[in-house]
Amino acid sequence: MHSLTLDNDNRGAVADAIGGDRWVVACLCAAWCGTCGGYRAAFEGLAARHPDKVFVWIDIEDQADVVGDLDVENFPTLLLQRDDTVAFFGTMLPDPAVADRLVKAQAELPAAELARLAGSSDERRTWQRECNLRTLLRDAG
Repeated sequence: MHSLTLDNDNRGAVADAIGGDRWVVACLCAAWCGTCGGYRAAFEGLAARHPDKVFVWIDIEDQADVVGDLDVENFPTLLLQRDDTVAFFGTMLPDPAVADRLVKAQAELPAAELARLAGSSDERRTWQRECNLRTLLRDAG
């Protein structure tokens, strides 16, 4: 499976794809960013290695009403969530091996540990309130 690219015409389909108890790996980038352009192929490769997960490419400028006030400090920024629990939100080195290790490590966590970690720090509690891709898509209408 390849990644989905969020656009104004497929928001419903993306919302359906990320529903249920599945892992979602979203990359937040910008079209003008050279690093993001180079990372796109690596992200597609990562999606191919993890066909049980949904990968979504999001241009933060084209989809500003979805990403809203998310604090994207640098590119690429990855968002990993399972069901409604955000496991990771942050800048990632544009190295597919690093992203692959992150995805594998998060996916190996039992649900109870994932839930515990979600509330373990102010930063992670903020992720739950502000970074849930399902909620962001729903609220963008």
